[in-house]
Amino acid sequence: MITFDDFLKIDMRVGKVVAVEDFPRAHKPSYKVQVDFGPEIGVKWTSAQAKRDYKPEQLIGRLVIGVVNFPPKNIGGFMSEFLLLGVPAEDGGLSLLMPDRATEIGGRIY
Repeated sequence: MITFDDFLKIDMRVGKVVAVEDFPRAHKPSYKVQVDFGPEIGVKWTSAQAKRDYKPEQLIGRLVIGVVNFPPKNIGGFMSEFLLLGVPAEDGGLSLLMPDRATEIGGRIY
């Protein structure tokens, strides 16, 4: 069990996908995804094993949720700067977490 103070150490923010690129060096079919988290956090890159479930044009402009206070991680020679959150879909794929209503980018999840 964790305390609420422990939970608050995880900095989850709403961001807007601004770019998607193929990531052929990844072990599983993946994209490089660039997300704008607003003026406080800025623009960050990550990788996402989302090729099976999303086309780039379905991701561009989408609001997503990311953990922005992990240290960068080298994934196949690419520095991932945040963790894009998703859950397993019923069909075995990926369902990205996103707000269900319009919200400002950079908003913190509590």
